[in-house]
Amino acid sequence: MLTLAVDHRVAHSIDGRPHAVVVGSGFGGLAAAIRLGARGYRVTVLERLAQAGGRARVHRLDGFTFDAGPTIVTAPQLFEELWQLAGRQLADDVTLVPMDPFYRIRFADGTSFAYSGDVDSMRAEVARFAPDDVAGYERFMAYSRAVCRIGFEQLGHVPFGSVGSMLKIAPDLLRLSGHRSVYEVVARFIRDERLRTVFSFHPLLIGGNPFRASAIYCLIADLERRWGVHFAMGGTGQLVDGLVRLIRTQGGRLRLGVDVARIQVEEGAATGVVLTSGEVIGADLVVSNADSAVTHASLLPEAQRWSRTRFRRARSSMGLFVWYFGTNRQYPGVDHHTILLGPRYRELLADIFDRKVLAEDASLYLHRPTATDPSLAPPGCDAFYVLAPVPNLAGGQDWQALAEPYRRRIAAMLEASVMPGLSESIVTSKVTTPLDFQDDFLSYRGSGFGLEPVLTQSAWFRPHNRSNTVRNLYLVGAGTHPGAGLPGVLSSARILDSVVPDARVTA
Repeated sequence: MLTLAVDHRVAHSIDGRPHAVVVGSGFGGLAAAIRLGARGYRVTVLERLAQAGGRARVHRLDGFTFDAGPTIVTAPQLFEELWQLAGRQLADDVTLVPMDPFYRIRFADGTSFAYSGDVDSMRAEVARFAPDDVAGYERFMAYSRAVCRIGFEQLGHVPFGSVGSMLKIAPDLLRLSGHRSVYEVVARFIRDERLRTVFSFHPLLIGGNPFRASAIYCLIADLERRWGVHFAMGGTGQLVDGLVRLIRTQGGRLRLGVDVARIQVEEGAATGVVLTSGEVIGADLVVSNADSAVTHASLLPEAQRWSRTRFRRARSSMGLFVWYFGTNRQYPGVDHHTILLGPRYRELLADIFDRKVLAEDASLYLHRPTATDPSLAPPGCDAFYVLAPVPNLAGGQDWQALAEPYRRRIAAMLEASVMPGLSESIVTSKVTTPLDFQDDFLSYRGSGFGLEPVLTQSAWFRPHNRSNTVRNLYLVGAGTHPGAGLPGVLSSARILDSVVPDARVTA
């Protein structure tokens, strides 16, 4: 097995372990730190914000607790594996509760679809909308199973470091219609337009447009059915806190409020990082959990950066407008996860992804965690966050001026549909826009999920987990292979097991 000798001039540790520096403490960075720690590295995680988690940070306001980012836990076995690597069990630190239904999808006319993992319930829901589509739905799920088996189970943790590795899977991609869009494939199985929406919206959960995201992402339907959709009691922040504890148990270190100015490269190899304070931290290897575009735009020396042409051609995911709010009353009729669809589907997505205009209408994801965990709000109250996909900063919107009017527009939509009396019930409020994603997370174009998941930015075409230009530099997170979403981000860290040499403890 490969070993990595320590250059004592760079990062020799008093305990003899090679030193790995992880830039960023999102789920990808935390998972990478645990995997490296389990393989004998001394790990230091550097986070520029005041708390760990990256997009999964937590807002605590007036007695309410709000998960800032991910709220849906799928493929929980990937978290289980991290705990086991550190000699513990996930259940020791975090309680995951299965959701039933996974989501309630509400159409503009008030009708709704309860999306769950129960085979009989789903068949009945499809029949309620379009009896003639039941057989097509079952064929679609069989297709989704085949895609998940290859795209997630077989290839989700496989690095694509060469053209040859991509060519090997090309026949499977063609056979599984990977060159077609998610919507296009769903439409081959299902005729009812509402059901086409129900079974094609999933790419939006990872920053993709269903009308051009590769049909490989149809695997999400099977992934959810087989392993469920879960919520972490106490909020997703409990997973972040648990991962940080594992890192410290392994002897690793997390430093908050430190900003990396650049990755230090000597003779073509990463040898550490330089902080904005001027401090130099030596390392035998560096893992960047920063936005992949930002890593290649500003953290690397000029010679190793992406070209201007590549930046111009890069397609970024949409932006996100997120409003966190608490109410002094409860809304028991609102599910834990609700998707509120606007009157348009294809046209709205074209406004967001292509025309990059802020439309008058919107489709919303409404999260009510207190439906499952009342402790996240004061007694008798509810905590919410509502998310609207919007153009990223390439659209040129002035979010400092637009944020409050847009928030009021969303509040009116909620009040007119599922939350009567909302305006008189709000007791705390906070808004995040694409501008905040740029400023807080250094997200390129303020995008919510890094690079858009289209075929030409997937697998070998996506930024590789092992740098092509700098030795001992590795990348994890939403902007790398295999992509955004918790399963993708955790899998990007899992790939390190096959591309990072084992540590060799030296005296």
